Amino acid sequence: MELYFLRHGSAEARRPSLPDSRRRLTEKGKLKLRVILGAARAAKVRPALILTSPYVRAVETAELAASILGCTCPPLPTEALLPGASPQALWEEIRSHADSRSILISGHEPMLSRAASYILGASWTLVEIKKGALLCLEADPTHERPRGILRWLFTYNLAAARQRG
Repeated sequence: MELYFLRHGSAEARRPSLPDSRRRLTEKGKLKLRVILGAARAAKVRPALILTSPYVRAVETAELAASILGCTCPPLPTEALLPGASPQALWEEIRSHADSRSILISGHEPMLSRAASYILGASWTLVEIKKGALLCLEADPTHERPRGILRWLFTYNLAAARQRG
């Protein structure tokens, strides 16, 4: 199974009157995500399912990904992608969708990097996923303990350079 880890784009600044879970993407964050997702579409990324944190900025990121990548199912919010969730909880969520050939996962740091590292079989953080970056892993969800393979990582700078050609 291919697993695509997509960190949400830049969001509104934190402020006391706005709960963290309600912060929205900025226009600049959406623009950078469109560049990354355009490069992913060109690379033939076509997730069968999109899992997302229920936080607004992650849901907006997931919806943008679904639109650009042509995913026909609506993003599925899951508590396994809340900022404080465990990598093991996310792995169990992924395993519950073992019939999907590919899953895009929209969420937050440091949870996404910890989960990607866990799926790669590490007990420490091996990767750091920047805002708007897209990481591809391959893993077999039929195994209780994950042993994934890192396939590639798109960052905004790489995607923008590809776009300029």
